[in-house]
Amino acid sequence: MISGAGIAGPTLAYWLKAAGFEPTLVERAPVLRSGGYVIDFWGLGYDIAEQMGLLPDIDRSGYHVQEMRVVDDRGRKLAGFGTRVFAELTGGRYVTLQRSDLSRLLFEKIKGRTEILFGDEIVAVREDPKCIRVELEHAGERCFDLLIGADGLHSAVRRLAFGPQTAFEKHLGYVVAAFEVRGYRLRDQDVYLMYGQPGRMVGRFTLRDDRTMFLFVFASTDTHLPASPDQQKAMVRDVYGGGGWECREILAELDQTDELYFDRVSQIRMPSWSRGRVALVGDAAFCVSLLAGQGSALAMISAYVLAGELAATPERYQEAFARYDELLRTHMETKQRAAERFAGAFAPKTRSGLLFRNLVIKTFAIPGVARLAFGRDIADALPLPNYNWPPDDGCGGGRNRHGPDDEEEDRSE
Repeated sequence: MISGAGIAGPTLAYWLKAAGFEPTLVERAPVLRSGGYVIDFWGLGYDIAEQMGLLPDIDRSGYHVQEMRVVDDRGRKLAGFGTRVFAELTGGRYVTLQRSDLSRLLFEKIKGRTEILFGDEIVAVREDPKCIRVELEHAGERCFDLLIGADGLHSAVRRLAFGPQTAFEKHLGYVVAAFEVRGYRLRDQDVYLMYGQPGRMVGRFTLRDDRTMFLFVFASTDTHLPASPDQQKAMVRDVYGGGGWECREILAELDQTDELYFDRVSQIRMPSWSRGRVALVGDAAFCVSLLAGQGSALAMISAYVLAGELAATPERYQEAFARYDELLRTHMETKQRAAERFAGAFAPKTRSGLLFRNLVIKTFAIPGVARLAFGRDIADALPLPNYNWPPDDGCGGGRNRHGPDDEEEDRSE
């Protein structure tokens, strides 16, 4: 069983199905989530998407941003740089797209091929010698060989199998909110605009079909955030109410959305990503934080490697879990450290910090500087394992392979 239908969950289900396993995907939301924020997508995640045959759809859904621009109270350019360097560093294999679009494309690859339970969630787990018993809120108890948590920063699987989130979460001192609307009057095609004041930033990005996305990042040490959408909107209004640029117009649009993404900016740091028959992938295991910009690609990498290791040793899941951890831990911890350093660049907490950030951004327009600054972070040093996947049989599955203990009579799944 896989919990979570975001990025890691459908990717894992696809590759497990390709290896002959029979995954079941459960998602708490009644339907796939839409809206939210945009992500930059490149590197090994891009390579995995290519192996899944997704690149044409990703290219159609994505955007090729030409400029990142910082503006002042009146919308005048303070700093910025062209993004051609990213395309050069990635060989043109770089795209910006909505996270929800990537999730939808991944989901389409398993739809009709995998059992999927929407509107349900795991409320208890109990490990037996021959299976793990999973109690679902609506579907009751079922028994599986393995349980994989792909359910994000606030993973229920992690809480049930490993302990409370507070034991693993590192708050980076910021809150993020995002939403999209239709009909916003100002549009700048293929330009990402940022406006900042000490401790707060708001970004605007023009989408297709007369849509616009807004992203807020603001400093906050409060780990107990408001739970209701109305309270969350009120907090955003309180933080940005005195802001210049388009803050007044953007805040007026808050009333037009029922889908506000709102959360802490945090990382998850764990000594182990598995326990018994339970393992974690993506943000549930090693969230690097939304501000890192690579969370979706890293989620796909972890799902791909875990599926590959399980396929390599289908009867010895403990070895597969250990190998998965061994292959990826250093890479993920390096990404976490880089993200922690980068977080403050979104919303410097002092005016002098803002001035310095903008000065640094200006230097990126100098030929070679952006390449020097971003080259190490953009390049993925991790070699992607080759698991010699069997040919796709047209139904998402490969050779006849089953999970551990599948011969036991007491298994219901």
